[in-house]
Amino acid sequence: MAAPPAPATEGSPQPEPHVREPGPGSARRGREDSRASRLSFCTKVCYGIGGVPNQIASSATAFYLQLFLLDIAQIPAAQVSLVLFGGKVSGAAADPVAGFFINRSQRTGSGRLMPWVLGCTPFIALAYFFLWFLPPFTSLRGLWYTTFYCLFQGLATFFQVPYTALTMLLTPCPRERDSATAYRMTVEMAGTLMGATVHGLIVSGAHKHHRCEATVTPGPVTISPNAAHLYYIAAAVVAVTYPVCSSLLCLGVKERPDPSTPASGPGLSFLAGLGLTTRHPPYLKLVISFLFISAAVQVEQSYLVLFCTHASQLHDHVQGLVLTVLVSAVLSTPLWEWVLQRFGKKTSAFGISAMVPFAILLAAVPTAPVAYVVAFVSGVSIAVSLLLPWSMLPDVVDDFQLQHHHGPGLETIFYSSYVFFTKLSGACALGISTLSLEFSGYKAGACKQAEEVVVTLKVLIGAVPTGMILAGLCILMVGSTPKTPRQDASSRLSLRRRTSYSLA
Repeated sequence: MAAPPAPATEGSPQPEPHVREPGPGSARRGREDSRASRLSFCTKVCYGIGGVPNQIASSATAFYLQLFLLDIAQIPAAQVSLVLFGGKVSGAAADPVAGFFINRSQRTGSGRLMPWVLGCTPFIALAYFFLWFLPPFTSLRGLWYTTFYCLFQGLATFFQVPYTALTMLLTPCPRERDSATAYRMTVEMAGTLMGATVHGLIVSGAHKHHRCEATVTPGPVTISPNAAHLYYIAAAVVAVTYPVCSSLLCLGVKERPDPSTPASGPGLSFLAGLGLTTRHPPYLKLVISFLFISAAVQVEQSYLVLFCTHASQLHDHVQGLVLTVLVSAVLSTPLWEWVLQRFGKKTSAFGISAMVPFAILLAAVPTAPVAYVVAFVSGVSIAVSLLLPWSMLPDVVDDFQLQHHHGPGLETIFYSSYVFFTKLSGACALGISTLSLEFSGYKAGACKQAEEVVVTLKVLIGAVPTGMILAGLCILMVGSTPKTPRQDASSRLSLRRRTSYSLA
């Protein structure tokens, strides 16, 4: 029987520890290390709970902030455009800044990343509450909401970046990290549903149509104190989740010391790495295509409630439609995971186009049955549009690493720059589209809008997302998509661990 070559005959240190000759002692130590690396059910749940507040807040602002600013705060549409654009840009700019400072922070008694999460918690809760607060003055409300939306978006980034990176410091076991990530995604999906549901149920009374039927004179409706109070309550409920969930995260999760693992060199600086990654053709194609697609999804989400309120007779179905979108997205995510594995990523991308004919149908026939069908299909399309880029990015990183040989850290640059560009595209799309309402004559707080406003809302809910989705898909389908190279299993697993978290 031929014996395997002895490690001692090699001229370099053994690269893979698992090929060493196992002995009884090493096997025992391996089992003990494996048990020590396992995460308890409680730890995984507490880790997942830590990401719930950001998901709740993001869901509530995506669907209801624009309606609140226009109809409750009653600020001009041009100022609403500035609020949305400024906030999104602040969140995008905070991504590289957060990565820069967090990577250079020193380890404390509670870890290196946990202090950032806990330190941001009270400030982000206050910023979120005052984002929905109605100040007594009227002339500077646009500046008020711009300030607090920028603060909220920036602080949310400084909260989310260390929280997602915490995955790498929970355990050295890759399988346990993957399990913790699965728990996080599941609980965060529940948080997304919870945010739209709880916020929508609380503030639904502020947008009852009978408030307009009782109005005799045309023009803006006087803001009801009850409507403002409902938004205060909803904001307070969401804001409280930040300290509660952060406390559970701190109590249930222990951050392990950050292992010093220089993979293959000292690595590149952020700016040098960014210059290399943005010149990589597959990455450019992926980013540009999803600039259009992600912007289309954000426009569709932001204008659904506004369209139902002012351009159709669907004001009583707003909450049901929002829930249909989110439930459909959550339930279809496992199906899209299977489609990606079975039929490939390019084929799965066509699922995004399912939103196109139904969005046009809703603009043409805004009835309740059509609206619910459109909401369901939109949720299915949104699920694949959110899932697909995060499954294609590792292939792009693999393709880049086969052509370039640099130190560690480029994976994070790929991910953070992708988030930066997609947030920036969303800021431009929402800012420009909201500005179009100003040009069409939108009257803040008015019960009945001009016909030009109704037409503009139909274009924004139908034609605009359709054009952006088709443009993004055309760019994505041009040329070949980088295929995942067949590498050693342990090498690929290591790469997947380093790129398994998102900075969104």
